[in-house]
Amino acid sequence: MTSASTSAGTVEKNVRPVVSLEHARKSFGDVEVLHDISLSVAPGEVVAIIGPSGGGKSTLLRCLTLLERLDGGDLSYEDVTVARGGAYGDKNVLAAARARFGLVFQNYNLFPHFSVLRNVMDAPVCVQKRNSAEAEAEARALLAKMGLAGSEDKVPCQLSGGQQQRASIARALAMHPDIVYFDEPTSALDPELTAEVLRVIKQLAAENMTLVIVTHEMGFAREVADRVIFMDGGVIVEEGPAEQVINHPREARTQAFLAQRD
Repeated sequence: MTSASTSAGTVEKNVRPVVSLEHARKSFGDVEVLHDISLSVAPGEVVAIIGPSGGGKSTLLRCLTLLERLDGGDLSYEDVTVARGGAYGDKNVLAAARARFGLVFQNYNLFPHFSVLRNVMDAPVCVQKRNSAEAEAEARALLAKMGLAGSEDKVPCQLSGGQQQRASIARALAMHPDIVYFDEPTSALDPELTAEVLRVIKQLAAENMTLVIVTHEMGFAREVADRVIFMDGGVIVEEGPAEQVINHPREARTQAFLAQRD
């Protein structure tokens, strides 16, 4: 557990959270998908979000990454106030917030006609206006770190699913984010390829990166996460240290969910 966080998942007063969400609400039509969600993530903390399908996990991640807008509540990234009472800042505020996080999608979302190298270096050059040669050198180093040296000139369809997901992780890291979100990063992969991707995420956690991972891999969550959040019905039912929530859940809904995973 990172020293910046407590077992209940709150952040110490002298440490500014990387991201903070307070009393968040989100509805689609008449269906409220998120009900009064509050959470914060400390620097260097690894948080795993678990729960049944339809429980609100992916919607929460989409709201945190500005792919969906909250209907109510506050969202901030360190000193950047993104939304207050559901009212969002202007485009400059949103751009500043987007610079703080990376997102690894369930289905990779690589540009199919770009080379792997260009997929990784495109946003640093085009969005962050970084020097092309420096961005290329860093992209090559990141791909090597992901075990993809020699694949720089391939296009995504020439890679396995696990390789594509590792390329998408390199793409997220190339933006130098303060926090990286993973939305079920192994759900589209077979067990062998799943192990490849989980090894990479474990390495990032060991390097003290701030990570939030929506996952159905309970063993991985227990091993890697500092804190586990169990969501069901659009609310946080239970949260705490990974070993406690997964091995000794207190809430009946958590117990029932985990019993189905055995």
